[in-house]
Amino acid sequence: MNTKGFVHKYGDNVDTDVIIPARYLNTADAKELASHCMEDIDKDFVKNVQPNDIIVANYNFGCGSSREHAPLAIKTAGISCVIAKTFARIFYRNSINIGLAILECEEAADKIEGGDEVAVDFDTGIITNLTKNETYQAEPFPDFIKEIIHANGLLNSLKK
Repeated sequence: MNTKGFVHKYGDNVDTDVIIPARYLNTADAKELASHCMEDIDKDFVKNVQPNDIIVANYNFGCGSSREHAPLAIKTAGISCVIAKTFARIFYRNSINIGLAILECEEAADKIEGGDEVAVDFDTGIITNLTKNETYQAEPFPDFIKEIIHANGLLNSLKK
């Protein structure tokens, strides 16, 4: 299980209200949510994001409310993985539940810059910055999380 994409970089405490502002929570349509993803912190995000791109952030990514809409909007916008120094715990669990790959890696968050091309090997936890020719080591996913992400979410993994 691998991905490769270009990086969108953010700082500390990116909360669920800037990932998907509350004013758009009157819909459960994932594509509609994705069309407003990150607009309060990065108005050009939805114009610039490409399939398989990667978000890299600092501490406490996904803090705030417990809404599943936040990781769903990120994933549906085309993001294949979020790498951060730390995640809010409920965001972490919600991301796994909907099949969004997330990795904690302080070194990667410190050294990767916006626009860098990055490859991720989820089996080994190796993050490769192709732009800078550097590698960073994250904790690889346990098999049960790989199965959930591969199945595109927890509910789909239970249908096997």
